[in-house]
Amino acid sequence: MRKLILLALASLAFGGALAHAQSKNPGYRIGPKDLLRIQVYEVPELNVERRVGEGGTINLPLIGDLPAGGLTEEELTLRLKSLLELKYVQRASTSVEVVEFRSKPISVIGAVKTPGNLAFSGRWSLIEALTAAGGLAENHGNRIYVLRTAENGLSDQVAIDVNDLLVRADPRVNIPILASDLINVPTAVQVTIYCLGEVARPGALDFKSTDRITLLAAIARAGGLTDRAASRVTIKRTAGGARELVADYKRILAGKEQDVALAEGDVLVVKESFF
Repeated sequence: MRKLILLALASLAFGGALAHAQSKNPGYRIGPKDLLRIQVYEVPELNVERRVGEGGTINLPLIGDLPAGGLTEEELTLRLKSLLELKYVQRASTSVEVVEFRSKPISVIGAVKTPGNLAFSGRWSLIEALTAAGGLAENHGNRIYVLRTAENGLSDQVAIDVNDLLVRADPRVNIPILASDLINVPTAVQVTIYCLGEVARPGALDFKSTDRITLLAAIARAGGLTDRAASRVTIKRTAGGARELVADYKRILAGKEQDVALAEGDVLVVKESFF
């Protein structure tokens, strides 16, 4: 009797563990090439892993081909449970878990070392996904975007700061990654600004698009103003139509005016002061 009680308790505990496993990937619908882990406490022959075929079926011992495509883990669990109780056992404690998501892989594009589709276990964090893609490339920008599309077709995009994720290690931005997520790491492109006239090193100045590119930064990169330089700086801008802006370097430096953000192709002209 004691053995029967222990066996019953073990069965309940195992059944509880299986029920917990069924909720790991709620809402995900199984597709071709997904790898499934099947567990049946009462039928050890069915404790197997099977990959879903192109036709959406899996082949199981005793049962043969079983349709799985388009079902959730819970739906396939209930279908398998009903089939076993109809033919083989009075009560079946069953579990189905997707262990590789091949039908809806995540995609990593942009400034990573090995961009492309990744088959994964369904329990990756953002850092783990980036690591699987070889890590960030040297020309990465300062933002990572995760695009997620729900079953109803609605999509949402989350922007992650690279420094928050990798430098400050903020756990709040190391978000879970789900099947079909698209991770985009934009590259940092080169931005060229021209600084002419009364500066120490006139010429072209190259910045990364992730840099803070302003009038003060450009003049500092050019070695600063000469002793003959005027305070007023002309900014010639061609983007969006040719126009000129005028800024007062000394007032900006003193914090009395806001620094001017610069764009690709801007030309700063620092004229000579006559006073």
